Amino acid sequence: MDETSLAELSLDLASLRAAFAAGELTPADLVEQIYARIERGDHPNVWIHLAPKAELLARAKALGEWAAFDAKNAPPLWGIPFGVKDNIDVAGMPTTAACPDFAYMPKKSALTVERLLAAGALCIGKTNMDQFATGLVGTRSPYGACRNVFNPSYLAGGSSSGSGVAVAAGLVAFSLGTDTAGSGRVPAALGNIVGLKPTRGLVSTEGVVPACASLDCVSVFALCVNDAANVREIMLGSSNVPAPARAQLAGLRVAIPDRLELFGDYGASFRFASVVTVLRDLGAEVAEVDWSPFEQIGNLLYGGPWVAERTLAVGDFIRKHPDACLPVTREIIMGGERFSALDVYRAEATLAALTTQVRRVFDGMDALLVPTTPTVYTLAEEASDPRGLNDRMGIYTRFANFLGWPALAIPTGFKPDGLPFGVSLLMRAHEDRKLDHLGVTIERALHHATRPSTAAISGMRTRTRATLPSMPAVTPAAASTIEQPPPLPGYVRLAVVGAHLRGQPLNHELTSVRARFVRAARTEASYKLYALAGTVPPKPGMARVSSGGSAIEIELWDMPVAAFGAFVSKIPAPLGIGTLRCEDGEQVKGFLCETYVLEHSQDISQFGGFKAYLAQKG
Repeated sequence: MDETSLAELSLDLASLRAAFAAGELTPADLVEQIYARIERGDHPNVWIHLAPKAELLARAKALGEWAAFDAKNAPPLWGIPFGVKDNIDVAGMPTTAACPDFAYMPKKSALTVERLLAAGALCIGKTNMDQFATGLVGTRSPYGACRNVFNPSYLAGGSSSGSGVAVAAGLVAFSLGTDTAGSGRVPAALGNIVGLKPTRGLVSTEGVVPACASLDCVSVFALCVNDAANVREIMLGSSNVPAPARAQLAGLRVAIPDRLELFGDYGASFRFASVVTVLRDLGAEVAEVDWSPFEQIGNLLYGGPWVAERTLAVGDFIRKHPDACLPVTREIIMGGERFSALDVYRAEATLAALTTQVRRVFDGMDALLVPTTPTVYTLAEEASDPRGLNDRMGIYTRFANFLGWPALAIPTGFKPDGLPFGVSLLMRAHEDRKLDHLGVTIERALHHATRPSTAAISGMRTRTRATLPSMPAVTPAAASTIEQPPPLPGYVRLAVVGAHLRGQPLNHELTSVRARFVRAARTEASYKLYALAGTVPPKPGMARVSSGGSAIEIELWDMPVAAFGAFVSKIPAPLGIGTLRCEDGEQVKGFLCETYVLEHSQDISQFGGFKAYLAQKG
């Protein structure tokens, strides 16, 4: 395989195996290419320790001499390069957990790593991480912050940040991370790759520096669901690694949260709603469930005595070496000292009660679909609020290990800002292989093939590229032309134009019934806006006209259907609800006004919107 072809080769397992089988590629060729990519330095701070190139080449060449590649008889990971998070032991490489003073040289590899090496895989090195696996942002490391592959100003996600970037940047075929609060899923979402978190306790954590030992899981980052499932099965010691088959979604019951907090990220709202639509189109039954018990369980992780388990893991080291840790890491870990045995038992009782509530609200459902992350922040934003924004990143991940549920983080595509968005599928404990099947089905439905190609999707670099060209900026004009998200099941889309806009006196009537802001928009240019006389608070009236109309600024909100009737019943004359046409062609329900009052009202259409009119009045 010539250098250009090798540079374009996707590192998914199927592509590599095909190249090996065809004699186009050897493990040594691949090692040379990977080290060349790493040495270019396009993705800094990914590695804490790299295997010496000469040693890895010798191992790769030994694989080539040991046997000509035979797809049927060769070890399942023959010649496949991978990375390992630096809180997982690899014999001959130091384990630091991103704390240099903590470093030790393990005499043997973690059981998971031993099985991967025995399957023919090549360990490239140890990847960067949030120190002692305490964080979801990827910045809490003395070895430097990992950066988002698609925009280096943004977070890569943590704590398995280096492992996520190594796969997303085409430096390895797969990597190992760990997952306590979501560290095996958040970096996957922000890197447009797959993250697999097994059922808690299914995969051995022998040889892993603990964070919360009772919750920790070894996780897998890969380019597709098949690859992640293959790696998990090998870590389990399975000699037979079947490819997950597609699942039939007809009749499958999928739960989604009854309320979403995406912190104003319209692109995230669009992508999540689109996945819900895909599920319904495939025959799945999508229903909202009470999110409160899931949320409360997740809040126990940082707000309850489980922090003390982190103190148990490395607290003695930190007491002896207080300056060896980053201040934020030390503060979080040593914060566990404030909890008593009484706090532990009280929290265990709370967890048991909440788990019972989850069983009740999830009864009759087969799977749960959530955003993997609500949004993503820049490195500068995270630096200004490291605790608060870190907590936000995990609001849809923290609960999973308390319940023991397996999870699959799957990419859905890109938002208008050019950054990826991912969702997570979860099932009950020990339903890992059923989850694989569902994941493969959703992945294909979202146009991510099981064997990825290297073609760009919609002009954007994909998660399967070995070399990643520069991402073209998505301009506001281009963003306005993307398909708009449908309302989620159980919601009606409502356009507001006056006193119900954000920051206006009646906006609380929307938020109090858990209506969700979707986006700012404009009507098509066939409306007139009037200031209605004598209304308290001041209100406008809008009417569609046959000629001489303007485009009027509006906001789109998704309101629960259950609340819509009561909301409409309170609307006073001459206002009412009709069907509005948006500038992009979307038709929604929205505020209109009876025309009999307009001849005595001030035409304010020239201002383009009610807020602009109010601003000029002072």
